[in-house]
Amino acid sequence: MKDTRITIEQADYTNARHSRDMLELLDAYACDPMGGGAGLSKQVKQHLIERLAERGDAVSLLAYTSEQEPVGLVNAFEGFSTFAAAPLINIHDVYIVESYRGKGILQGLFAQLEQIARANNCCKMTLEVLSNNIVAKRAYEKLGFSNYVLREESGHAVFWQKQLSDDQISINRP
Repeated sequence: MKDTRITIEQADYTNARHSRDMLELLDAYACDPMGGGAGLSKQVKQHLIERLAERGDAVSLLAYTSEQEPVGLVNAFEGFSTFAAAPLINIHDVYIVESYRGKGILQGLFAQLEQIARANNCCKMTLEVLSNNIVAKRAYEKLGFSNYVLREESGHAVFWQKQLSDDQISINRP
């Protein structure tokens, strides 16, 4: 029987193994229906790691088995809460290899990210989740996340977007 101990490492964008593993996991996530159903474009694969390395606000965590197999990824970015006058961490990507889901990897990744957020005096952690991703929503709720609500009568926050350029690097373009 395989040893299923998991270690969590903060990615070093200059580390070739971390870079390769991040791209592999993110591509698998992009191929998943909850990640859009299409792999990363060649352009994203060529530039993502260097672009992340240029940012001072990016945090990436990788989960590895005892055999050094990459099985989980979280990409997050520091933002700022004007209502709290403090930084926050926004979790942008979360992916666990399907055969390793339900084994505590998400909890380990999020616990380490929370330690980083607390060390940086962040007031909260935020994330977006697709409304039909019931499994992920349940998992996030168990970790203490909930809909963003200022006042119940005002409703909950909804994540919107506006594309600014057709030629920007996109995950789902060849």
